[in-house]
Amino acid sequence: MRIDAQIVVIGGGISGLSLISELTRRRSTGHRIILVEAESTLAHHTSSRSAQHLSPAYGPPPVRELTERTVAQLAKGLEDLEEPVIWPCPTVVVGSKAQLAAESTFYSTRISRDAVIELCPELSPMHPEALVGGLFEDDAVRLDASSLLEWHRRIATEAGVQILTDAPVTAATYDDDAWEITAGSNELRSPLVVNAAGAWADEVSQLFGAEPLGLQPLRRTAALVSLEQPLAADHPVVVTADGGWYYRADPVGALISSGEAEPQDPCDSQPHPGQMQALVEEINAVTSLRITEIVRSWTGQRTAAPDGVPVCGFDPELAGFLWLAGQSGYGFQTSTALARAAADLLLEDLIGTWCSVETAQALSPTRFHQR
Repeated sequence: MRIDAQIVVIGGGISGLSLISELTRRRSTGHRIILVEAESTLAHHTSSRSAQHLSPAYGPPPVRELTERTVAQLAKGLEDLEEPVIWPCPTVVVGSKAQLAAESTFYSTRISRDAVIELCPELSPMHPEALVGGLFEDDAVRLDASSLLEWHRRIATEAGVQILTDAPVTAATYDDDAWEITAGSNELRSPLVVNAAGAWADEVSQLFGAEPLGLQPLRRTAALVSLEQPLAADHPVVVTADGGWYYRADPVGALISSGEAEPQDPCDSQPHPGQMQALVEEINAVTSLRITEIVRSWTGQRTAAPDGVPVCGFDPELAGFLWLAGQSGYGFQTSTALARAAADLLLEDLIGTWCSVETAQALSPTRFHQR
């Protein structure tokens, strides 16, 4: 049986879910919006493996603008939710003089080595040349990712959006002003399609006849670890300026992560054998954090566009095919603003004046067709 829709969204991660909830609020209904997800559960890959930390200082200028707008919106709270989904979580970037100079941004305040150690006493063993000081970001926030994902899903489905799981897209043709799509056992027809397929976005695009954009999945691994002495709940997130590792407080003890950005084909990525143990030994060697056990580890894929800026816009060579991909490590922190931009394009055919002209242009996939 064929299902007729007005908009089909491919991908059930934070991008797809935030878009369908935005669309339902804008249209006052989710009727004839369908989201298809290849896996049996939503947010199975990258979105369920987030570090849940949003930093306005992270990323190129378009990402920073989108982050500011997303954090500002989330800070207002979400309807029907009593608990906030974000809360303050300062960040300290530490490193050598040259490293800190390269990382300094408008959002950061330079602080001395003594000030860093006052905030994070466990860093006192670091060599003075490796830790000359830090960059303090007081507007970074922690995120309750699972609550946000569930809120988007609930808002959309209660408004009538249909979500189909176990529905990988395997074929697509354009006929009579609409796309005919095979997704699992479902046959769909819609004039508008959104490619929010994350690491698989380039592969999905080829089923529609689009030219791939060169999106590259990059693996990054994290772990929950136990400590001899727990960190305070409000302990700053600590990030090395060279991107080697970072950690933050967690009820288990701490979350630690390597700074890897290893290219990889789209897959259900898993940690390399011994990878987290090596990171534990490295952190224990230069700090007094005293990690005692790896409780759980996982690997996610951040999918980046060639220029490091997310892609949000209609494909210039395909009718009704909108890209919403390439968010790299900025998926959650840009999600609300990118959903708004995508909804603008789908409903109004342009991004509204709430977003700068420069950022709107930077997001467009046409930039890859002008080379």
